[in-house]
Amino acid sequence: MFKPYEIGPYFDEMLDQNGNPKKHYQSFYDVLQDLSEEELKEKQETANLSFLRQGITFTVYGNDGGTERTMPFDFIPIIIPAEKWKEIEKGMIQRVKALNLFLDDIYHEQNILKDGIIPRDLVEQNPYFYYRQAGGLEIPLQNHIFLAGIDLIKDEHGVYRVLEDNLRNPSGMSYVYQNRYVMRQVCPEFFSEHSLNMLEQQMGHLHSALMAHLPKNASITSDPRAVLLTPGMYNSAYYDHVFLAQRMNISLVEGRDLLVKNNIVYMKTIRGLKRVDIIYRRIDDDFLDPKAFRKDSRLGVPGLVDAYRAGNVSIVNGIGNGVADDKAMYAYVPDMIKYYLNEEAIIPNVETFILRDPHQREWVLEHLDELVIKNVGASGGYDMLIGPHATDEELILFREKILENPNQYIAQPTIKLSRAPVYQNGHFYPCHVDLRVFVMKGENINIFPGGLSRVALKEGSLVVNSSQGGGAKDTWVLKEEMQHAEQGS
Repeated sequence: MFKPYEIGPYFDEMLDQNGNPKKHYQSFYDVLQDLSEEELKEKQETANLSFLRQGITFTVYGNDGGTERTMPFDFIPIIIPAEKWKEIEKGMIQRVKALNLFLDDIYHEQNILKDGIIPRDLVEQNPYFYYRQAGGLEIPLQNHIFLAGIDLIKDEHGVYRVLEDNLRNPSGMSYVYQNRYVMRQVCPEFFSEHSLNMLEQQMGHLHSALMAHLPKNASITSDPRAVLLTPGMYNSAYYDHVFLAQRMNISLVEGRDLLVKNNIVYMKTIRGLKRVDIIYRRIDDDFLDPKAFRKDSRLGVPGLVDAYRAGNVSIVNGIGNGVADDKAMYAYVPDMIKYYLNEEAIIPNVETFILRDPHQREWVLEHLDELVIKNVGASGGYDMLIGPHATDEELILFREKILENPNQYIAQPTIKLSRAPVYQNGHFYPCHVDLRVFVMKGENINIFPGGLSRVALKEGSLVVNSSQGGGAKDTWVLKEEMQHAEQGS
């Protein structure tokens, strides 16, 4: 079934250079070989129908408003051996610790700026640096990062690298659960030969991490109350918001459901006003409070920032986190790890060129057709140039953009992203993949086992984002005892 499949110069997750399955994929490969072409097609069609029936969707914004789509899914999982996952966990804990220390530092003493490790203007001119709203605050646990989504890739040598840090409103956790649910419904025979780390306990960890962020002036007369603040049903990640609120058993609210009186936040209910202690917000900073940010925002809650600064409510993730997950700041994260933890980065970055530097900018402009150019403030694959695939017109356009506003862009080499088999339209072919790892931080740090594997389903595409035609796979982390059993057999 893999006869026309080409591995090429890429690292393949499932197959070695000779086309044979790797050890941790052998059991899965054996079950796959027993399926007929008709059974394979039926499984793929049933999986897609399952997503449709459950309303598992996201929204793509375009010229005609928003178009709701089901998440494209592929039933060939990404399988990660236990020892490799341990390395990922250590790297994620290290990285999130350093990023949190950086956020706490720049909103207080700013030692990393005074010591010249990071250019001061890179922080102070960052559009996501909200010192007036978040500076000088003593927040619960001194923790700015309740939930992080760290995107990892593998290069052509199979080495994990961090592609991006998402510290504001990382989405996609609901799809991890639904991917597993659909896989168990459609492909139960795949699970009988594997012992996997389970997902069931993770919502308990997420809820515990959330409730650990009680503000210093929390209500003492009743049980603390947390809510998830959503922009509403037209947001692209609304399914994610609904899922998480339901699973954590907290209220899903919009800005109009909350009000602030005497610097205390209340939720409107049919039984009157109920005090709110913790807000897990899925609204960007700019729209949180029309008194503190954009005056035209109808999504937020007037007076919310005053209540936050008074210590009467916690807001997670923290206000102003965007300064740390900016794509230009990304290049300095290994320096943060060295500065705050006195350690080398366990999982390295992708090499990054800072275009505000004249020498780096000059070199990049001479090699545009070999590089990937990214807007430091954009996400979802927008305002990005993939040099080797670009037209002459696109190269000219990005040259002009960089010269006009060099601080707005970074450049990276075109990495040969690892690939994995997908089964779509009746045949197997290789597609590029990445992995979003979710890190939950409360009293302790917990790493969600597996995370969201995203796949560039268009043949030859490097863009995994669902808004750009990407899809998802289930992610399996093998238990250690199962691997030992397989190696001994």
